[in-house]
Amino acid sequence: MTHTYQLTGMTCGSCEAKVKSSLLMLPNVTAVEVSKTDNTATITMDKHIAVVDFQKAIGGAASKYQIAATTHNEIVEQTKSWIETYKPILLIFFYISLISSLISFYTNNNGLMGFMQYFMAGFFLVFSFFKMLNLKGFAVSYIMYDVVAKQIPVWAYLYAFIELALGIAYTINYNPFITNIITLVVMSISIIGVLKSVLNKQKIQCACLGAVFNLPMSTVTIIEDALMIAMSAVMLFTLNT
Repeated sequence: MTHTYQLTGMTCGSCEAKVKSSLLMLPNVTAVEVSKTDNTATITMDKHIAVVDFQKAIGGAASKYQIAATTHNEIVEQTKSWIETYKPILLIFFYISLISSLISFYTNNNGLMGFMQYFMAGFFLVFSFFKMLNLKGFAVSYIMYDVVAKQIPVWAYLYAFIELALGIAYTINYNPFITNIITLVVMSISIIGVLKSVLNKQKIQCACLGAVFNLPMSTVTIIEDALMIAMSAVMLFTLNT
């Protein structure tokens, strides 16, 4: 995509060269054309980059160079970029939710507990599948942020198989108490590393879908883990009431 921005503060050819060089250094920027005469910067990028990131690249808010969007709506573009980035995981959640709803309805197990059981079965089976496609690649990414895998690397490999086992357990409704306890413990441990990475603003790849998709670590990953924790906790509570 290519967008043209208003860029003020350039007074000479040296300014143009400096700004252009700074913008070209940003990841996903492929081409830049600047003009001090028109006070513009035309930037071509592989995916949308927020104006605030361009501003940081040219010196920050205190810089004499100031960049602003003129030909597009930043909120719309950022929303489109977010959807495009997380499209794989959004589609997966949609399909799992749809199938879980249909199965629970047609098996007359259409209460909340039935839906959650099938949803968690689908979640763990699908996510373990993508991890298995490149188990080593997943492990390398997972070790970068998981608190247990950092200390015990073999855990990164075992994790994919644990997800597979949990998927099968939810599918056949094997001992719901034990299955939900394991889910609660495993996902609670997993979310610790995710929270640390997001809060520290580490720009690393999320390993939730293995090494197949290059998804960044973000609040989406937190929501994903928190959802599994919440569902397993609700199902445990229901079993004991």
